[in-house]
Amino acid sequence: MPEPAMHPNIVTEQLTAAGRAIEHDSFAVIDAEAGPHAYHPDEWPLVRRMIHANADFEFNGLTAFHPRAMQAGLARILAGGTPVVADVEMICVGLSKPRLAHFGITTHQFISDPDVIDAARRDDTTRAVQAMRKAHRLGLLEGAIVGIGNAPTALIELVRLIRDEGARPALVIGMPVGFVAAAESKALLMTLDDVPWVAIHGRKGGSTLVVAALHALLGLAEAHQLGTA
Repeated sequence: MPEPAMHPNIVTEQLTAAGRAIEHDSFAVIDAEAGPHAYHPDEWPLVRRMIHANADFEFNGLTAFHPRAMQAGLARILAGGTPVVADVEMICVGLSKPRLAHFGITTHQFISDPDVIDAARRDDTTRAVQAMRKAHRLGLLEGAIVGIGNAPTALIELVRLIRDEGARPALVIGMPVGFVAAAESKALLMTLDDVPWVAIHGRKGGSTLVVAALHALLGLAEAHQLGTA
């Protein structure tokens, strides 16, 4: 299959021409079926990739953006060396290593660390809460992109760290899925003004969506590097 000329990215594309053609054709189908939407042109590629990740068009409408979310995320990626702090290992595993390496991005998650488990048992909290606290103690939240797709308690704790302890991540991608406190944790995130965020209304979410959102940001960042954005 011929390589589409309208997608000049290299690092953040599929590795084969056939793979690239399938992905681009999928995006074209999404664009056609979604039709008119209310998202800014900078935001739509992220929403589109989330739809692509699970074939659910409800994310066209459920996805919400802080006014500075895309600008903040792209700036931080382009600066290089950005830490990505995740609530679970699944996000770190799902991210493309070559794409991360291109921007010097490191990934961090602490959900299964022995000290995190011990602290959760001692304080009668969740491991996700203690993992966010550990990231804050290590200074990893400052200027980080934080991705939360599994644990609402991680997102609630992150908002507390931002409000009460001065944590200042560059961007929070808050998309925990579930039935207990998931919708509430995202609603809480969306009350923040000082820290940019991308979130989903309601119960839907998941680590795959966080990965999709991050891959969308990486693709947009490469397009900026190449001067094609």
